[in-house]
Amino acid sequence: MQIHNSDTALVVIDPQNDVLSEKGVSWGLVGESVKENNTVENLARLFTTAKDSDYGVFISPHYLYPHDQAWQYGGVVEHMMLDDQEFFRPDPLGREGFAGSGADWLERYKPFIEDGKTVVVSPHKMWGPQTNDLVFQLRKRRVNKIILAGMLANLCVESHLRELLEQGFEVAVVKDATAAPRHPTIGDGYQAALINYGFLANAVLTTDDAVLAMK
Repeated sequence: MQIHNSDTALVVIDPQNDVLSEKGVSWGLVGESVKENNTVENLARLFTTAKDSDYGVFISPHYLYPHDQAWQYGGVVEHMMLDDQEFFRPDPLGREGFAGSGADWLERYKPFIEDGKTVVVSPHKMWGPQTNDLVFQLRKRRVNKIILAGMLANLCVESHLRELLEQGFEVAVVKDATAAPRHPTIGDGYQAALINYGFLANAVLTTDDAVLAMK
């Protein structure tokens, strides 16, 4: 996989407080994985390199609104998200109560995301980009290769990987710029994701690898 800023973009999934901040509602499940991978710092390194080297940057966020609480069925983690109001926003059109909330960007990423150049696509509602406009926005900019990172490794990141591959993109996953939940009965989501990345992705990189390739 040849990485160049003319046709490659950095796509970051859910760089938000609820999964990356110690105050986030999911920290109890994901915190150890985040710390072991140095995920917060590694994502910052990817953002910095992408901006310095003129790569497009796309954010695929996760937002849940009051009307989503009316969903009639869902999986285990989906119910956890709704019950804990993960990525919750009280109004799909307003920003009241958004700043500093669990749905907001991690503070250290705001200069990268809010620079007027980063593309923040519409929210995905489950795990993959089928419910948002990420693919459309990438196609409109003739991006066909993706460096993929963010949260959570075995859920939204893996689901984005699978759909982007099905859509014909080349995708490199940055394995230490992500993390996943560890659940006492369900298991270790990060280890599950790593296995599937190896089977599926066009490349599996470390942050060091990705930074070097982008320069």
